[in-house]
Amino acid sequence: MNENLTLGDRLRVARRTRKLSAAQLAQKVAISPSYVQKLESGARKASPSLVLALSKALHFGTEVLTGQPYYGEPEADDGVHAVIPELRRIMLCYDTPDDLEMAPRALPVLASEVDQVAALRRDARYASMGPLLPPIITELTQIALGGRRNDQAAAFLHLARAYRAVNSLAHKMGHHDLSNTALERVRWAAKLSGDPLMQITSGYLVAGAMLRQGAYSSARRKLAALRGELERIQPERSFTDDAFAVDGALLLKLAVLEARENNPERADSYLREAEEVARMAGNRDSLEYEMSFGPTNIRIHEVHSLIDMGDTEQALARLTEWAPVAGGEWAPPSPTVGERSSHHFIDVASAKLAVGDRAGAFDDLQRARKVAPNHTRFHPSVRETTAALLRMDAHPSNELSAFGSWAGFTTS
Repeated sequence: MNENLTLGDRLRVARRTRKLSAAQLAQKVAISPSYVQKLESGARKASPSLVLALSKALHFGTEVLTGQPYYGEPEADDGVHAVIPELRRIMLCYDTPDDLEMAPRALPVLASEVDQVAALRRDARYASMGPLLPPIITELTQIALGGRRNDQAAAFLHLARAYRAVNSLAHKMGHHDLSNTALERVRWAAKLSGDPLMQITSGYLVAGAMLRQGAYSSARRKLAALRGELERIQPERSFTDDAFAVDGALLLKLAVLEARENNPERADSYLREAEEVARMAGNRDSLEYEMSFGPTNIRIHEVHSLIDMGDTEQALARLTEWAPVAGGEWAPPSPTVGERSSHHFIDVASAKLAVGDRAGAFDDLQRARKVAPNHTRFHPSVRETTAALLRMDAHPSNELSAFGSWAGFTTS
């Protein structure tokens, strides 16, 4: 496969495969024919919502346009895809796990390992996390299905968390079918755990997948129902810290959904409501139920929503407005989990490229790489921003060329 193909190249092939002219495709997604031509030439970069709209219009999955999963030299270096076949087998055999040569380790030991997996997931260290998952899942399944009754509910709870890590790895690496299967396993284990907040968390993850597939109305109904269920189990806003974190995450997902549908007032309303939830929770960044909710993540989502709606100048203005010192730029504080920080820098790199700040865009790509290399290397937006930077520079610097090679592009 040609690793240097861009989204524009794939869009042109997909459009011709469906025997559509640029004008016909443009009409289907409500943009101009010249915009389609600029996308195909690489002169313009598609937002996630536009990629989804184009994919739906062409009746292809988004991976056809993004080119995921990516292989080549990055995979040879990181080996992040190596565990995928084993995870597929384990997801298939979820209720009839492999026999073990010896008894599974004690549940507290496995719970501690799931905590380690969760930390690796939050920091997007997928190459380190992947090999840990198959044995942990197999042993937890043995306990959940056949262990002591007192251990079974807790085993299912930790199993749901482990399946969540599979979902995250598969989604980020572009194995979307495996990601969807893992989501079903999260729902299965969460239900059997008896933990109501884990069940709501599983629904939150499903709503996220709906959003990625463009099922906006279904995702909206799902998220609203989950908030209603949360209110039912903890009425009169007598929320625990765990419930605040889950509710805040639901609100941020709703904000992203409204941004994807280009509803700025609704998106802003959910962001402000999330700020109120954060205030009630003490205005601190927390990791309850692995939601990474708090003031930092609200700001990350606000910038992301503005960029998703095409308001890149306003997004960049926010960073200047929030800067701790005059003339600076806000960035997530160092304790922020790697997946969130790297996502922010990837978004900002795209925004800076859109306003012509090539040096700033490359700086933010490098910051994303430093924070979470696995996540950055295999992110579709990183590949598109990198391709644009290489194309725009007739004589790219050694540093940019090296970054392009690291991201999977061959440079001459």
